Amino acid sequence: MTFRAAVVGLGVLGFAVAANGRGTASAAQGKTQWDGVYTDAQAKRGSETYEKSCSSCHGPALEGKDEAPSLTGGEFGAAWNELSLNDLFERMRKSMPKGAPGSLQPEQYADVLAFVLQKNGAPTGSAELPKEAPGLTAIMFKMAK
Repeated sequence: MTFRAAVVGLGVLGFAVAANGRGTASAAQGKTQWDGVYTDAQAKRGSETYEKSCSSCHGPALEGKDEAPSLTGGEFGAAWNELSLNDLFERMRKSMPKGAPGSLQPEQYADVLAFVLQKNGAPTGSAELPKEAPGLTAIMFKMAK
């Protein structure tokens, strides 16, 4: 290996380490549901969609019933802690409602997610929760503030 190749290799390695460090710092400092990532109007729409499409399995108060888990409280929080809202959104989209996964519009899934966040004590904000992966991936679910 030549001196030049060694220097270039170390430079690339240094850049990769620096870039990784920035990514980790960004993720650690990124938004969470505690930053007001949905609106009251969106959660209200989500409540209506939840009532029609979700409550028969998850219960009227999101308490869970039979095989459907609770969508509030410690068990729910622990299951989704440190994951992005996109992870939760995709789980909803790919597996719910029971018997008709993916049958809701992306806006409806985002609205239901906003309602679930509201019921878990997350504050409202001035912008609606996104319905696309890039925006949802940037928001982490944190069990506690």
